[in-house]
Amino acid sequence: MIKIEDLYFELFIPEEQLLEKVSTLAEAVNKDYSGKNPILLAVLNGSFMFMSDICKHIDLEVDVSFIKLASYSGTRSTGLVTSLLGLNTSLKDKDVIIIEDIVDTGKSMVFLMDLIQRENPKSVEIVSLLVKPDALEEDVSIKYRGFDIPDLFVVGYGLDYCGKGRNIRHLYQKKEK
Repeated sequence: MIKIEDLYFELFIPEEQLLEKVSTLAEAVNKDYSGKNPILLAVLNGSFMFMSDICKHIDLEVDVSFIKLASYSGTRSTGLVTSLLGLNTSLKDKDVIIIEDIVDTGKSMVFLMDLIQRENPKSVEIVSLLVKPDALEEDVSIKYRGFDIPDLFVVGYGLDYCGKGRNIRHLYQKKEK
């Protein structure tokens, strides 16, 4: 068990399991994009560890870019999505692979997909390490899914609570009282 700020968290998914899933997801991307030069578009801040690890397993010539979105306050999604750091590269006629840490309500993905579609890409797919099916409020197509998890608050492996815990190697869930 760990404590971050005022909350306690218990181990949920150990690093070894996370890395196995990352490798499996990368294999699928390698197979599907063989001979292509996709753009990997990481959603900051939460996906930075996932992006780093999946890039190590993708054996393709890729371009890497980042976008920063915000939708959380504390342990809850606000329902509002804002872009804090925009796209810095053209996506026109490119195969875009969004690298996301977690799809919760789906609002961030809908926001991002709308933004990307304005650039007229050749294709767009989502790789999400975590998906909360019970929390989804939007219809989001996620081609590459790591773990489907219950609607609980998690921290570690890039995900934070009040800006802390992103550097933790394992994934922890909020301990209920």
